Amino acid sequence: MISVNLSGAFYCCRSALPYMIRRHYGRIINISSMWGQVGGSCEVHYSAAKAGIIGLTKALAMEEGLSGITVNCIAPGVIRTDMTSSLSDNDFKELADQTPTGTIGTPEDIARTALFLADKNSSFITGQVIGVNGGFTV
Repeated sequence: MISVNLSGAFYCCRSALPYMIRRHYGRIINISSMWGQVGGSCEVHYSAAKAGIIGLTKALAMEEGLSGITVNCIAPGVIRTDMTSSLSDNDFKELADQTPTGTIGTPEDIARTALFLADKNSSFITGQVIGVNGGFTV
């Protein structure tokens, strides 16, 4: 869990940074989870890995700001993906009922947020964790 979710993000950032630094421009968008922000019961290893991504994002944003590189993080909530495919329709209904928007997220919700953060006009946004979770965690 740590190797894939945290170390993978760390090594990816480390590989991309020299090119971004040379160009004096770059956008790093990490993917965490709402459980990385608040912790999830019975999800300790996942929550810890995703919280590590948040720390990585914030520290790297502080280091690379003067290099023209922004580093931000998206923290999705419950999203209909392969990872949640084992949940029943009733499970999704219960989760939607617990979400202020009354809905479950889609991959497109995450993609739109990533596109916003990747845009050159988002240059004043760095070190942030954007919760895309319908208000599940506030």
